[in-house]
Amino acid sequence: MKNIQSISFHTGSKEELLPDFAKDFPYIASKVELDKFMGRSAPWHWHRAIELFHVESGAIEYNTPEGNLLFPAGSGGMVNANVLHMTKALARAEKNIVLIHLFDSSLIAGETGSKIEQKYITPLVTAKQIEILSFFPENTAGQRILPLIRSAFHISEKERGYEIKLRETLSNIWLLLFDLAQPLLTDKKSPSSAKNSNKIKQMLIYIHEHFSEKLSVTELAGAAFISERECFRVFHDCLHMTPAEYIKSYRMQMACQMLVKTTDSITSISHACGLGGSSYFGKVFRESLHCTPLEYRRKWQDCDR
Repeated sequence: MKNIQSISFHTGSKEELLPDFAKDFPYIASKVELDKFMGRSAPWHWHRAIELFHVESGAIEYNTPEGNLLFPAGSGGMVNANVLHMTKALARAEKNIVLIHLFDSSLIAGETGSKIEQKYITPLVTAKQIEILSFFPENTAGQRILPLIRSAFHISEKERGYEIKLRETLSNIWLLLFDLAQPLLTDKKSPSSAKNSNKIKQMLIYIHEHFSEKLSVTELAGAAFISERECFRVFHDCLHMTPAEYIKSYRMQMACQMLVKTTDSITSISHACGLGGSSYFGKVFRESLHCTPLEYRRKWQDCDR
């Protein structure tokens, strides 16, 4: 299980980059330590992989364009393929840790076009009305599915037949998910955010590619072939923030990664992230994280040792 303390993105599609996600066995298990993320939250992202999660400790808020859900310790859920989402750490008295299974549907569907894919996988992963499913230990659904999600983390890679055992457990979980989702699958009405999904992703991709440059709403709107007014509306409806607020937050995320993972000077990092000179960079950094860039670097580089 890999410890995760930040998110990286593919250079092309700008989906989340999933380390160790191999084509011959498209699965990874992660221990996400949200308290070590900038702002104690994982930024807006998406991935084609299906996400099954279990909150080990603390309390986690999952946000999607349709709203937010609170998951206390012991609860869990599923984030559907390609769903834009972010997570926040809420607990202060204990660590906020979530364990995550990420896997491509082909792991349980088999060959593309198989009967399993057509009958059990495609109807669920393409259901725009299903962004996230939640499970709590006090509910019947949670009592059935949460033990399976937890047990899958305890299958050791050193065990003989590890891959088969893991696939079997994930398949059993999926069948439960499929049955539980039936009432939602019969409702073909897409959520209001569905039509904005591609628009916001196109604009986020543009920001991720050009964050070091000066960016205007005109350019963002052009990337999604929409008007400036529509650009503001889509950001508000999907991310609940303005384009400028998202640009600033993304630049700060990149700056934090550079501070911890490189030895570049504060000045070079501020320019590389589109945050101007070191004086302005220091000002916005203190406003966001309540410490200087140098203090942040010392704190988190020491944690990595």
